[in-house]
Amino acid sequence: MTDTHSDAASPAFARDERIARQSHRLADGRELIYFDDADTTLAPDRAPDLRELAPRPANAVMRQDPLTGEWVSIAAARQNRVVLPPAHLDPLSPQSPGNPSEIPSRYDVAVFENKSPSFGPLLADSDDPTMDAPQSLEDLESVGLGRTRTSVGRCEVVCFSPEHEGSFGTQSVSRARTVIEAWAERTAALSAMPGIAQVFPFENRGEAIGVTLGHPHGQIYSYPYITPRTQRLLESVERYEPGADGTGLFGDILAFEQAGERVLLRGEHWTAFVPFAARWPVEVHMLPHRHVPDFAATTLAERDELAVLYLRLLRGIDALYETPTPYIAAWHQAPVERGRDDIRLMLQLTSPRRAADKLKFLAGSEAAMGAWIGDVAPEVAAANIREAIARADAATPVIPAASTEGSPA
Repeated sequence: MTDTHSDAASPAFARDERIARQSHRLADGRELIYFDDADTTLAPDRAPDLRELAPRPANAVMRQDPLTGEWVSIAAARQNRVVLPPAHLDPLSPQSPGNPSEIPSRYDVAVFENKSPSFGPLLADSDDPTMDAPQSLEDLESVGLGRTRTSVGRCEVVCFSPEHEGSFGTQSVSRARTVIEAWAERTAALSAMPGIAQVFPFENRGEAIGVTLGHPHGQIYSYPYITPRTQRLLESVERYEPGADGTGLFGDILAFEQAGERVLLRGEHWTAFVPFAARWPVEVHMLPHRHVPDFAATTLAERDELAVLYLRLLRGIDALYETPTPYIAAWHQAPVERGRDDIRLMLQLTSPRRAADKLKFLAGSEAAMGAWIGDVAPEVAAANIREAIARADAATPVIPAASTEGSPA
């Protein structure tokens, strides 16, 4: 396994010039970036943020669990989050005379720093004895009692639309492509920041998942450490004995799943499938056909196709039942400095919904011991999702937007 990452070996980020960007500052200094659809009708000018805001809250503090070596971020400022506001007070809608929201202007896609982040830039008083910033990954990976570190990193909100309700799956292909471009560009930018070890784009959807805002949005977390899930993956890569073709763990997984009965969607660049050992009643993975460690390494053509396939997948997930399906759509990426040649960008979408009116709750074996018991056979789940995708395609066909096929990568 490759443990380090050389910038010289990384492909340059392929920027889609059809999508305009503008960077601004909110009234308290947080960064706000607008990404405009390729076919936008918005004027390029953006209004400034004229609110009078309180200073940003002090950094959260990480405490280490010596039983596992894992870090827990104690972010008390998150207790002040808005919970399910009415449309006229939506903090992610464009500002209006009665709604002093986070985004001053009309927009297509907007990305901004979270107001109360779990991981943020170092803001606290340097005389605070608990405010010891991480020195290195090695520092964070050692284990001891009573260890604390500042929760240094960055958390961003990605607004998919100015509308009050919806999700990624309710967007147009053009809008989906803009969001994917934002994921790719922000992954490149965040990975280049000092102290960032891993970048994680994701979408939580539905009150059953714990969502507090119905506005269509996702988040990007940038951690100062490699997350526990990825640490386990690095260990699996070390233990795995690849086949003779030398494609490694992810290449072998892709070939294994493409040859089976759990494939849901397959394009030129991506394949979506229910994994062989699915834990959740609804669980879907999606892999690119070539090795790319993160969104920043994808080509324009790969992002174009993903905008179409991902919408079809999400609309199929919503078509499983009469009401929208709650889910976590997690885009796992390789760490910034480790395993870049081994860990491939991968979507892992999971939902606890095991029937129209039933949710899977983690019981003792799963929650306490991490020993999972599946409720639905993966092959049955795959057949159900394929049928749902077909229904969704028939009801609302996803028509591709203009492609960048042939553009330089």
